[in-house]
Amino acid sequence: MKEARRGWIIRLPLSLLLVLAFVPACVRYHPRPIAPAATMADFEARGLDSSELGRFLIANKETETWPPAVWDLKTLTLAALYYHPDMDIARAQWGIAQGGRITAGERPNPTLTPSMGYNTTSPRSEVTPWIPEVALELTVETAGKRGIRIAAARHLAESARWQIYAAAWNVRSRLRVALLDVYAAGQRAELIGEQEKLQTELVRLLELQKDAGEVSVYDLTQARLALDTVRLERIEAGRLKEEALSVLASALGLSRGALEGVSFSFESFRRAPQPDLPAGEIRRQAVVNRADIRAALAAYETSQMALKLEVAKQYPDLVFGPDYQLDQTDSKWTLGLGITLPILSRNRGPIAEAAAAREESAARFLALQTQVIGELDAAIQDVRAAVEKSRTAEDLLAHLTEQARLARTERELGEISKLELLGIEIELNAGAQAWVESLHQAQAAVGRLENAAQSPLDVKDWITTMARPPAGPEKENKDD
Repeated sequence: MKEARRGWIIRLPLSLLLVLAFVPACVRYHPRPIAPAATMADFEARGLDSSELGRFLIANKETETWPPAVWDLKTLTLAALYYHPDMDIARAQWGIAQGGRITAGERPNPTLTPSMGYNTTSPRSEVTPWIPEVALELTVETAGKRGIRIAAARHLAESARWQIYAAAWNVRSRLRVALLDVYAAGQRAELIGEQEKLQTELVRLLELQKDAGEVSVYDLTQARLALDTVRLERIEAGRLKEEALSVLASALGLSRGALEGVSFSFESFRRAPQPDLPAGEIRRQAVVNRADIRAALAAYETSQMALKLEVAKQYPDLVFGPDYQLDQTDSKWTLGLGITLPILSRNRGPIAEAAAAREESAARFLALQTQVIGELDAAIQDVRAAVEKSRTAEDLLAHLTEQARLARTERELGEISKLELLGIEIELNAGAQAWVESLHQAQAAVGRLENAAQSPLDVKDWITTMARPPAGPEKENKDD
């Protein structure tokens, strides 16, 4: 008998070793240090000629040859979705939320508590004085708390998923603004260059006429001042163009050097949009389908589940505690049942906090919808006014173009002087600059309307495959 008891005492540590044998099945930590020099080198190595980027664009059927001869807004948007770090942040946040779904579905671990007692009054010659004991605690959740946690985590993950689309839209929005600025800056630089040539020729002719006594020094001085102003504007236009290209590279998630030798297509910016916008349809789609609205709605559902969970916590969990003790030579079994008595606290405080949080979430959702409607109404009116201004500037440009054509014919017939023709061509150049500026304003207004709707106006042409989907858990917990 004594040998048997000693053997049991020896087997007790072995049982603990058996429990510890499950430790190798745990997930292990693997460090991933960040080296700034290496990340900088990787950033500098990025380019629009990457084969991985090419496979992504081909998957979206945006190009058949790689690399494409020219890059338009659609292909550049796909490149930005592929490279921009904001997308990596949004995908990582979605991954965190997906991990939360696993956490919500996990059950409480049982607790194994081995202990060893010693009876100092036991006669050593008869029985062992050692009293080994093993206690086990098993927690059973009640009131469906686990299912509520899973539902809350699911809604939270859904909110994070919509934030990916919101981040993608923000990337596209910044890219469109930058590409539009590159187009407008390039057009201005080209027109100011032509204006400088015209102004230089005008000064040359006035100098000849001044030497002949046909014009005053004041007229020549005014022409020279205008030429100096144009030269300064040309330098500033060049600076703005380079700045716009740098901003475009940043919007793509690339370095400025990655855009060297790249040709861009600006066809989507060359014409003003139609003034008859389907305002009602745009408003309905926006207040229902904007990514941030869908994310806010999922966040509200999360707050609902949080309140439901706090209500469920009014009902205490059950704790079963089987216990085995070898008291001298006697085997003793005990089965305990633990329960928290809801006497002093009925979880009223957390319930009130969760209810207030739900009200706050609902208020935030309604405030966001109200803000979106206001932005849409303002953007629609802005587009209509900007389009009208652009159409007026286009009509004036057409009129000046016709005048310039007639003036060139009259010059060939000798009916007007070259100086008069230069004046008309300078006026035409000024009209072209005014039209470019009004077109830029109209396209910028369209961008603000698209931002308010979080959708391109030609949405059917913008169906894409998400770049580099986030690596979430391989297997989702389906238990409720």
